[in-house]
Amino acid sequence: MKYHWFIPFGWVYRRVAWQGYLLLMVALGFCAQAFLAIDRNSHSASDTLIGLFPFVAPMFILLDWIGSKTSARAG
Repeated sequence: MKYHWFIPFGWVYRRVAWQGYLLLMVALGFCAQAFLAIDRNSHSASDTLIGLFPFVAPMFILLDWIGSKTSARAG
């Protein structure tokens, strides 16, 4: 019997195990650190968003990929 970290919830995956919650906290921590580092040297809100995108987008793509590999398949 395989233990699932996530379950499908529309287009995203909902966490159902402590591993899923831990993975989300690590991803959010990384995004917060990236935001603080980028915002320190930016001059406007658009500077911050443009600088943050290359870090945040791949992190959530990776989180989605891990969710798809460790989730219960519907059907």
